[in-house]
Amino acid sequence: DVQLQASGGGLVQAGGSLRLSCDASGVDWYTGTVGWFRQVPGKDREGVSCINISEQTTHVEDSVKGRFTISSDSAKSTVYLQMNNLKPEDTAVYYCASVMRGLYYDPIAYGCQREAFDSWGRGTLVTVSS
Repeated sequence: DVQLQASGGGLVQAGGSLRLSCDASGVDWYTGTVGWFRQVPGKDREGVSCINISEQTTHVEDSVKGRFTISSDSAKSTVYLQMNNLKPEDTAVYYCASVMRGLYYDPIAYGCQREAFDSWGRGTLVTVSS
């Protein structure tokens, strides 16, 4: 199984920034796609942003476009989510996940469809105060 671990969450005031990190050392860095998702109690887990690591193609959901940036560092086997200008509605548990091993996934064509991601790490809580 692919093991992923998200970290970097915390409490921040509205307008502030956080950078989340996803240890994706078990992901195939030649073919893999890693995504960030978030979930609040009582709601479905939703996609935030995802990246095809080898092609460096990305998708960012409209709700965070212009504020959040996804990136990857192959030397550290880490995928980042830089979150700027945070809003209270960004409060959630954030998870990183990878698509099924061996599956070619194009974030530009498909967005970040949760059903394609089958390896999930433990989430990290982001709380944005107003």
